[in-house]
Amino acid sequence: MIITQTPFRITLGGGGTDLPSFYREHGGFVFTMAIDKFMYVFLHRLPVTERKTLIRYSQVEVVNSVDEIRHPLAREALRQYGVREYIELASLADLPARTGLGSSGAYLVGLLTALRAWRRTPAPPAEVAEEACRIEMEILKEPVGKQDQYIAAFGGFRTLEIARDGTVTVGSVPVDSTLALELAHKARMYYTGIQRSATAVLQHQDEAARHADRPDHARVVESLLEIREIGRQIHRAVLDRDLDRFARLMDDHWACKRRLSSSVSLGVVDELYETVKRDYGVLGGKIIGAGGGGFVLLYCPERGRELDGFMASHGMPRVSWLPCRHGARVVAEFAESDDFDGPAE
Repeated sequence: MIITQTPFRITLGGGGTDLPSFYREHGGFVFTMAIDKFMYVFLHRLPVTERKTLIRYSQVEVVNSVDEIRHPLAREALRQYGVREYIELASLADLPARTGLGSSGAYLVGLLTALRAWRRTPAPPAEVAEEACRIEMEILKEPVGKQDQYIAAFGGFRTLEIARDGTVTVGSVPVDSTLALELAHKARMYYTGIQRSATAVLQHQDEAARHADRPDHARVVESLLEIREIGRQIHRAVLDRDLDRFARLMDDHWACKRRLSSSVSLGVVDELYETVKRDYGVLGGKIIGAGGGGFVLLYCPERGRELDGFMASHGMPRVSWLPCRHGARVVAEFAESDDFDGPAE
């Protein structure tokens, strides 16, 4: 059995510019970080007597071959590695899926990491990330970007410069423990209780950016250009250790993002956001991920506990987090020879 652990992420700036419909014309930039909330993937070869493959996620599939698997990420990853053995594949996560934290990218990168460990073909993080991008973007034709796969593979605080040809240059951002803890304390995360498909939210943005004849094309592209520049400014603010400036830029970033599509925003959160800025000293915030639900991040420099109580009273509990320095990794591996094979003499 092989077990992998892969971090979720919070995008700090530039989200949405990592989609091909934008970066192929303009180039993309994303500033993102991994957090200590994880996807766990378990891969186990079953004995030939089982003659079936089990896939466990929010559903359970029992199939005779990889081609019968309904879970698209699992099916295509297993196909890439020519898996013909009977296996059991399961996943568990610290937080719900479809909440804007990059769970699909974490699942796929974690599965590819497990498959590479099984086949004894380890690879650098960039190779695993690009492999995951190819499965999601080219094979499955999902309207997704490249940041989730890369931050899942690399971990830490990262910048992603995305060239027009799709080449990604990964930068490491020097954030020490003191600054990281201050950020985690002041940028407080709350669960809205709403789950949504990032694909559905991104579809509108992707089509608008791709087709110049659409009436919303100019608005979407101009918003993404502004988001990219604000992302660079957020990166500089963090390098300068100016978290209050980071928060105010995050507020600008969220205002731009809401212009991308009506499905990005969430009415109840928008109303609360204005209240907490006025009454609790929140300097900036955003819905994490593509938008439309999931988690909201609010930067509150002084009145955090009061803010926690207010958000909880509206059914949005706080979820504590810390930055995570590592990307996808194998955390346990049990060889077949280690299995129990009979009573001791």
